[in-house]
Amino acid sequence: MDRVGTIFNIQRFSVQDGPGIRTLVFLKGCPLTCLWCCNPESRGVKPDVLFRKMKCLGCDRCVGNCPKGAIRSVEGGRVIDREKCDLCMECVRKCYAGALETAGEEKSVTEIVEEVLKDWQFYGNSGGGVTLSGGEPLMQPEFAADILRECKRNGIHTAIETCGYARWEDYEKLLGWLDLVLFDLKQMDSKMHRKVTGVPNERILENLEKLVRAGKQVIVRLPLIPGINAHREHIEKVGRFCQELSIAQAHLLPYHKLGVQKYEALGIAYPLEELGAVSDEELEEFRRILEGYGITVTIYNHS
Repeated sequence: MDRVGTIFNIQRFSVQDGPGIRTLVFLKGCPLTCLWCCNPESRGVKPDVLFRKMKCLGCDRCVGNCPKGAIRSVEGGRVIDREKCDLCMECVRKCYAGALETAGEEKSVTEIVEEVLKDWQFYGNSGGGVTLSGGEPLMQPEFAADILRECKRNGIHTAIETCGYARWEDYEKLLGWLDLVLFDLKQMDSKMHRKVTGVPNERILENLEKLVRAGKQVIVRLPLIPGINAHREHIEKVGRFCQELSIAQAHLLPYHKLGVQKYEALGIAYPLEELGAVSDEELEEFRRILEGYGITVTIYNHS
């Protein structure tokens, strides 16, 4: 059976989500609601409608053609009633200006593999491959497993980026086809983790330990958010935990605001509007701390 799932992007020629040149497949659905999330359109498994105010011509074709009456005109744009919207996408089809767009589409495993195979020669030359990201790939575990299996059958290196909050049985579905795990560690304190992501972290830390015991190569990824986890005490806790598990690599991901416009397009208030950036001096301090625990550190700065 050619399984079908929901994705919201395929990004080619990435060099920050695993070794070499990679193709990223972004699966929809995420069990977390991180305050700093840069892909809020990924949270639900179903497609979403985005409204780009700057593109709107004010023609009201969307208002007149919505069969549910879910769109209304307001000063400065349009408002979508997400409770009324049934995702028929008629408004998107009628919007010639492209102000309304779909975030998410159904794709078969075959369609995705055909797309990623277009860059097969680059994977071989660079030591790259395919990374499943999101959202959270484990929200669609069978779909993710099928993609990874077909990639391995074609000789492609495979990786996933995961938040860790999933059933272990679902991770087991992927293990046979998985070369690398990019594992997000957002907050070592469970109460704080729940406050900033919506869920506690016990399951996450347990899954990380199980992945290491299963013999998988794991790189921990640390999103660094000022006032939440970008401080010495937290980095020390991460270092000790990784040292106990013999995890040898970490990626530091400084906070950025590249996803802010997506919140506006979804009609959601961005919760960290006033937050500043992590300084270069802080990044170097965090690097030194982790290196003191025998961890090789790479900093990916989007600013």
